[in-house]
This record gives sequence, C-alpha cells and structure tokens, in this order.
Amino acid sequence: MIPKQLFGHTGHESTRVVFGGAALSKVTQDEADQTLEVLLRYGINHLDVAASYGDAELRVAPWLRKHPGRFFLATKTGERKYDDAKRQIHLSLERLGVERVDLIQLHSLADPIEWDTALSPKGALEACVEARDQGLVRFIGVTGHGSQIAATHLRSLERFDFDSVLLPYSYIMMQDPHYAAAFERVAAVCAERNVAMLTIKSIARRPWWGRERTHATWYEPFEEQGDIDAAVQWALARPGIFLASVGDIHLLPKVLDAASRFVSRPGDETMHEQRSRLEMLPLFV
Repeated sequence: MIPKQLFGHTGHESTRVVFGGAALSKVTQDEADQTLEVLLRYGINHLDVAASYGDAELRVAPWLRKHPGRFFLATKTGERKYDDAKRQIHLSLERLGVERVDLIQLHSLADPIEWDTALSPKGALEACVEARDQGLVRFIGVTGHGSQIAATHLRSLERFDFDSVLLPYSYIMMQDPHYAAAFERVAAVCAERNVAMLTIKSIARRPWWGRERTHATWYEPFEEQGDIDAAVQWALARPGIFLASVGDIHLLPKVLDAASRFVSRPGDETMHEQRSRLEMLPLFV
C-alpha cells in the first residue's frame, strides 16, 4: 500500500501517488477496468483527469459509480474564457456522471496571454469560482508544464488563492539551477499557505526526438524497474509533495510498485550514474 498525506488544506488524505488519468485517453473500457484493479490493489484514492484527456473522463465514470466516495476526483479545463470554461465544466460533470468534482484545475496555464485572459474578469477562473459557489466543485487548482511554469505559478498564486498547483519535478529537471530555484520559491509559498503540490514527469528519461514511440507517454520514459524505482523514490523523498503516476497503463504497475517500497532517497551517486547511463535529458528547454 502507498502512504497518504493531507492534500493541502482540502482535508483529504490522498495517496502520495495520484493516478494520472492521461493514461486512459485511448484505452478501451476493459483496459481501464483492469487498470482500476491495479489502483485498488495499491490503495490509490485520488484520480486526476482532464477534459482534454481523450476518453479518460468517460472511462473513469463507471469506477465512480461502482466505488462511490472512494476517490478524490480532479479534472481540468483548458479553456481560457468564462463561457467556454463554464460549458466545459458542465460537460465534464456529465461525462464523469457526477454532480460535483473535488478539484477543478486551470489546465496548462503557461502562455502569458492565455494566463491573463484566464485570470481576468470573464476569464476561466471566474467560471471555476462560480462553479465552486454553486457546489459543483470544491477546490480550484492550476497546472502547467515547461521550464518557466514554476515562475508562472508564483504569479498565479499572487493573483488568486489556488488550492493546488501541478508542475514537473524530477532529478533531471532539478539539475537546472533556474528551474530548481523557481521550484523552491513555489514550494515555500505552498508550504506557507498549505497549498497542495502535485508533481509530474518523475520517470521522464528524455524527449522522443524522432525515436520510435514504444509507450503512450509523450516523452520517452524509464522502462526497467530499477530505474523507475530510483526516479520515483527520489521524488517521493521530498516531504509534502504528491506524484502523478504515468501516462501509460503498462508502466503504471511499476510506478506503484516503486512507490509502495519507498524507504529513503537514492544517493546522488546512484542518480548521477542513472543520468549518464540512460543519457537523460530535460524535456523542457
């Protein structure tokens, strides 16, 4: 089983590994249901999907009917304007087959123009706040990718009291001193305000860059259990954060297995050797 901790100030004790619903974007319902069995085996109690994750919301809906109240349910809207975001939030509720979700997140909010649109009057944030006031969502978060997203999240937290943030965190990402410094600033603000931090891309090895894609992930992932162990356990060694699983259902059991056996952080020598041996590269420049 995977340990739990409070997900920020939500009051919910989430497993430290959160199921990343992108893994369900192009799978059958039978494959999704087999994935659910894996999640139940490890005690996962937090699902993170998005309107843009293909069929993920539809695939999760039967799980929610079968296991009412078991999962903290998060989804995302990638829309930037009020009307579009409101429409998408209601569509997500319909696709998920629920009356409310626990967390709605402004998805991939990185572009400066989109950021300003979403967080200004008649922007997507206004639709999220309205949904919260109506009892359709409980909490509001913000997500993003890229080497600048930590700095952007700082601006977002200055503009609005988000309940959660999502951003990359891995050994290779934290070797970039600029990203690492910005990440630490975000972490400090989140700790001060008790904002949940969900991290992604823990087992990203490097971009595909023309290589044959052997997994559903948009990056080339680690494949061997030992390498996944080191990457996952390095991330989990940081107190307070959560780790999103992986966008490939076939790698999911390895990630959960690694997390279930976490004891301590791998040594720097281990991580340096892995970086050299696997020719690891940051996904974002």
